[in-house]
Amino acid sequence: MLEDLTLKFDKILKKITGQGKITESNISDTLREIRLVLLDADVNYKVVKKFIEDIKVKAIGKEVLASVTPGQLLTKIIFDELTELMGSKNRDLTFNPSGITVVLLVGLQGSGKTTFSAKLAKMLKEKNRNVLLVAADIYRPAAIEQLKILGGQINVPVFSIDDSKDAVKISTESLNFAKENKLNTVIIDTAGRLHVNEDLMDEIQRIKEKVNPYETLFVVDSMTGQDAVNSAKSFHDRINFDGIVLTKLDGDARGGCALSIKAVVDKPIKFVSLGEKLDSIEPFYPDRLASRILGKGDIISLVEKAQQQFDEHEAEDLEKKLLQNKFDFEDFLKQVKMIKKMGSLKSLLGMVPGLSSQMKNIDVDDKQLVKVESIIFSMTKSERKNPKILNGSRRMRIARGSGNSIQDVNRLIKQFSEMQKMMKMMSSSIGKKKLPNMKNYKLN
Repeated sequence: MLEDLTLKFDKILKKITGQGKITESNISDTLREIRLVLLDADVNYKVVKKFIEDIKVKAIGKEVLASVTPGQLLTKIIFDELTELMGSKNRDLTFNPSGITVVLLVGLQGSGKTTFSAKLAKMLKEKNRNVLLVAADIYRPAAIEQLKILGGQINVPVFSIDDSKDAVKISTESLNFAKENKLNTVIIDTAGRLHVNEDLMDEIQRIKEKVNPYETLFVVDSMTGQDAVNSAKSFHDRINFDGIVLTKLDGDARGGCALSIKAVVDKPIKFVSLGEKLDSIEPFYPDRLASRILGKGDIISLVEKAQQQFDEHEAEDLEKKLLQNKFDFEDFLKQVKMIKKMGSLKSLLGMVPGLSSQMKNIDVDDKQLVKVESIIFSMTKSERKNPKILNGSRRMRIARGSGNSIQDVNRLIKQFSEMQKMMKMMSSSIGKKKLPNMKNYKLN
């Protein structure tokens, strides 16, 4: 995510780190490089100009404390300005306190509205909202069927009217269906449209007037850069949406859209969509993305992802096994499954401070986790519980059963053995002390 931008910022800030103090000369050189990087990343020219001016005003004349380097001070100033540029703070969905909350999704064709609507429905359902998906895209072939399949996967009802060519009627009648079935949240997936298509823009305006949405979200492919920003402005001028959803952000190396769109449209980014899985959706936090852009990782989001998969009782059992040096392949398999649910390995490693700038040329293959699972699944219960019995013939059987080479099996067993040794050292050094319990940590 935004890896090109991260690498370039890292290179620029390293140059000024060795300087004794911030001067007008070295800050001008640094800001000139930052300006070129942002323009190359397809950030809006006016946004870049203001961003550079704001940093210059705050940096020049700033006293550098003995404990702070010029690089650290400038990094902090840039971090604050990036955060402000992208919206300052998280803006969540607002819900109708006295009726049905209608969320209307609009945007260009191919922006990922249908998939996002299912992701949002899943997220809201997990927050105990009673959700209805509405298939109002009557133009794209198989759009309605796609939404029905996605709704089935998350066990959320999908409202549609067979053979109807009236998106306004489908949208309005869905509200009656929601009321009759005591559903308090309606997400309307509309057709993709160009802002220059007057008929389709009139249609979306009529839908909005009829259903009176509590939230209208503009869904945009972040990889399209300035085109996305220009489209957002045109849509906003016509229908005045409430927030923005950035899809495919995990594939965006440059970041022009993410850095420009809030400043140009003056509407908050509310969600980001990362990948195709239905749980790959996150509320947008400007400060966290700013931290990742500057190569500082995003440890808060990483902890939150872990907490979503966290089971208190299993954690207590794991703690006991670690202290007693009884960690086996069954326990290891549980940890692999938890990691898989958290997202792609490259995305998770990019959240670790210091690692994000090193991920550019590293090929992190999620299929390796699948390989690990297949090997462990091919073991008997006694082999998982007691890896010491894994002799040569057993390893050959496991390799054949899992469809892997004997080298793959030997490599995993060796890595596991080394991990056990490390855990034994940890458990002996901890002794009677309790391991930190995740439930005692609170995120501000």
